[in-house]
Amino acid sequence: MREYWAAGIVLLLVLASSAVGLLLQGALRERHRSRETTDAVRLVISILVTFTALVLGLVTSSVKSSYDQFDGRLRGYASDITELDLRLREYGEGADAIRAKLRTYTAAAIADTWRDEPRPAGAYPVFADPPSVEREPLGALLLDIDIDIRRLEPADDFHRKLAEVLVSRMTDVFQQRWLLVVSLKDTISTPILILMTGWLAMIFGVFGLSSPRNLVVYATIVMCALSLASAVYLIVDLDSPLDGWIQVSSAPLRDALSHIDAPR
Repeated sequence: MREYWAAGIVLLLVLASSAVGLLLQGALRERHRSRETTDAVRLVISILVTFTALVLGLVTSSVKSSYDQFDGRLRGYASDITELDLRLREYGEGADAIRAKLRTYTAAAIADTWRDEPRPAGAYPVFADPPSVEREPLGALLLDIDIDIRRLEPADDFHRKLAEVLVSRMTDVFQQRWLLVVSLKDTISTPILILMTGWLAMIFGVFGLSSPRNLVVYATIVMCALSLASAVYLIVDLDSPLDGWIQVSSAPLRDALSHIDAPR
């Protein structure tokens, strides 16, 4: 919902400032509407236009980079889970209970994070409150898996070395999970969004103040306002990779789950 509010506020402020500029245009004296005055104002405001475009581009690039980073870490997390399951398979029947817990965790994480998508088959905990990467019960389930791995009692040298690999793999899973938690924090500064919105309002206010009042100008203002509002929507939506219209794909974790479910 945050992205809808941000885009809506930008749209309303830009249109309102343009309307105020168009209304005030009729109250200006003739010398204030001369060609020299209009050119001077447009020259000065072009500096603000350039600066606003630069900041808008930098913010867009920043949130896109953050989104791609989260997506990459999610793929790495799914890869670590798949590798862990593969090593548990190699260990044999002594690790079957651990594999069952890993399957429960993966299915529950998918169902909790991507609630608009079909849920995985099987029995696992389902949560009613808002989704969270840092879900405490799921974190506790991962901790149980780690404890069970460390409690394995290898019967020979092969299983002993494999148990050491399992501990290392589990450490990688924990590390990737916390990297995901950190990556999910908002990267957009609210003051920057507020300032940028103010700059856009000033730009469109001056545009309305110095433009002729006709349907072509009105249509141009509306289309530009919609375009800028959609850009702000995109920025805020990309800043929340698990919420909104643009989300990271659940395919990596679903692929990991399918590997866990695959027959030996």
